[in-house]
Amino acid sequence: MCSSLGRHGHALLTQFSVVHSSSIRHLMRAVQIHQFGGPEVLQVNNVEVPEEKENEVLVEVKRCGINPVDVYTREGGFAVLPTLPLILGKEVSGVVVRKGRNVTKFKEGDRVYCCLPWNGGYAENVVCSQDHTFILSNKLSFSQGAGMYVPYFTAYRALVIKCQMKKGEKVLVHGASGAVGIAAVQLAKQTGLCVVGTAGTEAGLEIVKKAGADYVFNHREEDHLKKAYEITEGKGFDVLLENMAHVNLGNDLMVLSQKARLAVVGSRNEVTIVPRHLIYTEAMVVGIKLLANTQEEMQEIGNVLLKGADEGWVNPIVDREFDLDSAKEAHNLMISNRGARGKLIFKT
Repeated sequence: MCSSLGRHGHALLTQFSVVHSSSIRHLMRAVQIHQFGGPEVLQVNNVEVPEEKENEVLVEVKRCGINPVDVYTREGGFAVLPTLPLILGKEVSGVVVRKGRNVTKFKEGDRVYCCLPWNGGYAENVVCSQDHTFILSNKLSFSQGAGMYVPYFTAYRALVIKCQMKKGEKVLVHGASGAVGIAAVQLAKQTGLCVVGTAGTEAGLEIVKKAGADYVFNHREEDHLKKAYEITEGKGFDVLLENMAHVNLGNDLMVLSQKARLAVVGSRNEVTIVPRHLIYTEAMVVGIKLLANTQEEMQEIGNVLLKGADEGWVNPIVDREFDLDSAKEAHNLMISNRGARGKLIFKT
């Protein structure tokens, strides 16, 4: 009797073990928020691995990019907010492990980076449309690949698509030591512009020089714009990329050339400007919305960046890497006043 029960019990235990093991394989770790608020709302949870649809790939995430927009989303700082619970994160790099039946651009094992407009990146796996997935150059690490979408696609949209920068022009990248600023410096330098960049620390200034800027200035110094303006011999900057419009926009308008183009890629608050500065130069000020890129523009940018990485001039600079369990620390650092020094990354 006891032996018979043992045999059946063993069979049931084996069956349970298989089911249990299967369920574990379908779980992953991810950083979620269940309410909007401060860094304390970030939680590492076990959640189900997403299922790819027919036009999607399933990617094993190696690295996730951390961006200011993640902080603003966590805080509930937008008029239209995503549904909760939410896995934050708009960009990752990794390896394709499975693909939908209609996917033709990728195969299992491909090194890729993914653009995630609707979040989901702070996780061990993501699904991504094949149209928002791009081959990661063998010249770049996974850490660098996790800093391709938000920084480089933003900088390209700002400088190439909207401001239509041209060889021989002068560009000021205000806040050039962060990920978007570095991307902007590299893109502008490759196009043949005279590039002036600013940063707030000595380490940041060195990074901007490394990225290729012709001139660098410390934007914590009150007269930094005056010094930068002297580079233009009184003509002003043809193009300006602004990362902290709530601090700088009013003064930016005073250093523009006639018909200049100014792209606002970041702002945390209100700002006061003097409109007559725009009247004098007939300058254009445009906000940059990453989601506004069309599919054709996305493909154009992806092609340019792949070629640029292979040639060596697209070269993301990584500042620090964090475990998912250190999400609170990472978000605190993202909005700190220590000065940007490249890209912040999660490793999974």
